[in-house]
Amino acid sequence: MTIYTEEQARTLLEKVVALSTADECTATLNGSQDGNIRFALNNVSTSGLVSNVELGVQVAFGKRVGTATVNEFDDASLERVVRRAEDLARLAPENPEFMPAIEKQTYRPSPTFSESTAAITPEFRAQVAADSILPCRSENLVAAGFLLDGQNFTAFANSNGNFGYQQGTNFNYTCTVRTADGQGSGWVGRSVKDASDFQAERDIRVAMRKASESAEARALEPGKYTVILEPHAVAGLVSFMMRFFDARMADEGRSFLSKRGGGNKLGEQVYDPRVNISADPWHPDAPVMPWDDEGLPREAMPIIQDGKIANLNYSRYWAQQQGRRATGRPGNLIMAGGDASTADLVAGTERGILVTRTWYIRMVDPQTVLLTGLTRDGTFYIENGRIAHPVKNFRFNESPVIMLNNIDELGRPIRVAGDESSFVMMLPPMRLRDFTFTSLSDAV
Repeated sequence: MTIYTEEQARTLLEKVVALSTADECTATLNGSQDGNIRFALNNVSTSGLVSNVELGVQVAFGKRVGTATVNEFDDASLERVVRRAEDLARLAPENPEFMPAIEKQTYRPSPTFSESTAAITPEFRAQVAADSILPCRSENLVAAGFLLDGQNFTAFANSNGNFGYQQGTNFNYTCTVRTADGQGSGWVGRSVKDASDFQAERDIRVAMRKASESAEARALEPGKYTVILEPHAVAGLVSFMMRFFDARMADEGRSFLSKRGGGNKLGEQVYDPRVNISADPWHPDAPVMPWDDEGLPREAMPIIQDGKIANLNYSRYWAQQQGRRATGRPGNLIMAGGDASTADLVAGTERGILVTRTWYIRMVDPQTVLLTGLTRDGTFYIENGRIAHPVKNFRFNESPVIMLNNIDELGRPIRVAGDESSFVMMLPPMRLRDFTFTSLSDAV
């Protein structure tokens, strides 16, 4: 059994907490059942089901903390994991920033569970692979993709009487389509709450069209261009920037949100007034667990409001030091936009570059959030509101802070998942001025 009911989880966790002789104890139980199917060269390569449940125990003697984990839950194993955590705590040095176990909280459930996603079968995954592969075979294209779906639960309890439990599901699909000679590449990615909203035979056509149309790409001189970033191209840049919305990092001068002379830029105008990003655990299309990793309740709150910094992340320790109220660290990012589709943005562009995807994004300068990365899987030149021809991919050097001050138009947000981000995001396509491409890339 990998998905415990709330009653089963509570019974196990309360037993673990009662076993501890430490000053405090927190026990966390996580379980998941994940299915997957992978295909490449127009053939299924792997498929499987992975199940796991793990118990984590954290105890403290004063400011000395120890943690241990186990995935066996008989009485003897539970006793051993608690004693192991206690032994480690006695050996550990004192933590000068120690915060005691969180007091009892109230959590408002969020709609993270989908019946249609939890009901996915091996036959469903096989059909997704078939719906991706067969159209590509028929048009002499080559598909490679991955579907990962699953259901999970999280539960925790501590010696202060706090308890939380909730189930969730996940569904993420990506597919890269190449021309047979490898000269053209297209990509599509879908992150959905409900599997019933997904149609592989529809989405694969997007990647197929981009693969066919991106062959024989022309070289374009690097420089500053008007660009249209599709939502997945936006995701890596914006999610990277959000790592710096930590109040302590800003207060200590380690962030672009640090104020000269000390403090942070909370309340200051940093972006174009059209930039509005919020967090909302109960968002119907992008819900997340109603607590963060510390067990703090998440809240629906603005992060950037009309271009001004509305909220920063305060850990419990830093909130205590600064006399602030600690709130749960956001788990999703909801960015407001307009009603235009990507196609509408293209139609309204005299000259520019359409970017399907940004990839391999890395930091250049943390003080300005200057990032470098590559375009890939479909980059096109726009002329007079139409796609004129494919162009070779670029390396870019750009700061999302500058980028979000160079907005021409924002489109309609969709749900996306970043390649290297834990955020669930609702992001719009966007047309931007003066996006900086620094060199050409030979990648397709």
